[in-house]
Order: sequence, then structure tokens, then C-alpha cells
Amino acid sequence: MITIEVIEMKEHMIIQTTDLVKSFKGKAAVNGINLSIQKGEIYGFLGPNGSGKTTTIRMLLGLMKPTSGAIELFGNDVKRNHLHALQRIGSLVESPSYYAHLTGRENLEAIRKIVKVQKSRIDEVLSIVGLTADANRGVKEYSLGMKQRLGIAAALLGNPELLILDEPTNGLDPSGIHEIRDLIKNMPARYGITVLVSSHLLSEIDQMASKVGIILKGNLIFQDKIEVLRNRAKSQIKLRVQDTDRAKALLLTKGIAVSQENGALYLEENKDEHVTNVIRMLIHNDISVYRVEEERKSLEEIFLELTSGGDLHHVGHSAS
Repeated sequence: MITIEVIEMKEHMIIQTTDLVKSFKGKAAVNGINLSIQKGEIYGFLGPNGSGKTTTIRMLLGLMKPTSGAIELFGNDVKRNHLHALQRIGSLVESPSYYAHLTGRENLEAIRKIVKVQKSRIDEVLSIVGLTADANRGVKEYSLGMKQRLGIAAALLGNPELLILDEPTNGLDPSGIHEIRDLIKNMPARYGITVLVSSHLLSEIDQMASKVGIILKGNLIFQDKIEVLRNRAKSQIKLRVQDTDRAKALLLTKGIAVSQENGALYLEENKDEHVTNVIRMLIHNDISVYRVEEERKSLEEIFLELTSGGDLHHVGHSAS
């Protein structure tokens, strides 16, 4: 039974890296990271520019050789046959390549001959990325968002099981970002494609990823489901009262967890009944309550905390 479970887990594991390292002139750009991406996930690979995202992606795609560590794609070590694994992957790294003087369809036709798929596949991918109506227009007339969608269409031509997108919304206007985001969100459920998408913007990853890995200075400092990151944004109740010091002392003697900062009190427990009891207790002891507010850290604030350099440990890790 255990053997069967291990085999099933291996079959569902699309990307697995073990202590993956890439050094340049003795300095690690990627420092022993352990990515874990399962079938059907949209994995948001998040980090500031220069954190090691593109270097990692290049190693996954065989464009760069690791200094040390292992890469498994679709359950197999790539040292045995990286080329076979790459045939199951579509990718868009940095800016898409295209012939500006050709139409969108003609660009895809040129790639189709290389990947050797049926001609009907061109219409399929054009439909997926929403470029059917613009297929016969010259690419030089395309907006930046349309060019990016054409690049994704090219990556999809070979019917990939895994799609790797490096900063796909970079430089796009809000409309273009929305189009790419919706396109990516549909990939697992509608087309059965697992997605690894990198970005330096948490707001983008938050709106499309089911799992997130945060990389900083080559170190993977967080890896887990997006909900785990959201749960770190737990709310606190902020109280402005008449006598902060006396109110704090009173609550502590009653066993209520409370902290004081910038002239305000913060309750760790935020349930309505608890807050009501605290307010009743303060008023009963002749301490006026001026204001009650709920404060919640945004995901952006948590991201900044994690990437400030003071929290370089794995705050969350899941192999699932």
C-alpha cells in the first residue's frame, strides 16, 4: 500500500527539485531550493527582481546547468533524459519571440512545423488565448498584451502538460494584465495544464495561484498553499481608550492577551463576544472607550516582512 501511494505521489509530482544550486563565480544565485509542484496547481513563484526566479526557470528548462542538486520533472530525474521531459513543457521566458512582418497565424505556423503538430492545433491555441479574430493581422500591429498572448499560444502548440511563464504580465497595462491572469487561471481546470508562473508582484500571484513559493537572494523562504500566506494576515482589534496604561493593566490581571503600541491597545482575540466583554469590562471600571477598529495586515505587508531580510527561514513548507 505504501509503495502504491509513493508511486501515485511521484506520478502527480510535476516539478521536484532537491537542494538545487546555481553559482556564478563562487556566489550562489540559487541556494539549495526545494520546489514542489503537483499536477493541477498554479504555482506562483514570487520574489523581487534579481532573487533567482529566472535562473531557476532556466535550469528547469535545460537552458542552464545546475552547479549541484537534482531536478525531477514528471517524476523522472532529468539527468536521464531532459529532452523527453521538455517535450511535455511549454514555456515563455522573458519577451516572446516573433516575426513582426508576419501575421499571428503565420508565426504559429512556423513554430508548428518545428514542434510537428496538426495544423488544426493553430486554431485551437488561437481560441484558447483569444486571438482568433486577430489571427490574420500583422504582429507589428498587435498591442503588448496581444503579443504576450501570442507567445503563450506558441507555448501551448505542443499540447504541454506543464506551462512555465516568467513574468508574463511584465509591462502590460491593467487590461492586458487582466486578460493574461484570466487565461492562466483557466489552464488547470479547462485544459489540464499545470502552471508555474513567476512574478515580483504579490497582488498578481494572489489572484491566480493555488500555491506560492517566495524566493529571496536565492533562498526559498516560503512554500505552501496561498491560504497559509493569507492566514498570516490575521486581524487584530485596536482600542483607543481613556487611560491606556490602566486599561492594559486591568485586562492583563483578567488574563486577557493585550499589547500596547503608539498609545493604543491591541487584542489578539478578535471574536465578537470577546471584544464585547472587554469593552463592557473597561466601561464597568470607568475607562472610556473612544474607538474600536479591526486592523489586518495586508498580504503586501506580510510579503515585505518576509523579504525584508530578517526572516530567511522556511516560514511554511508543504510537499503536498
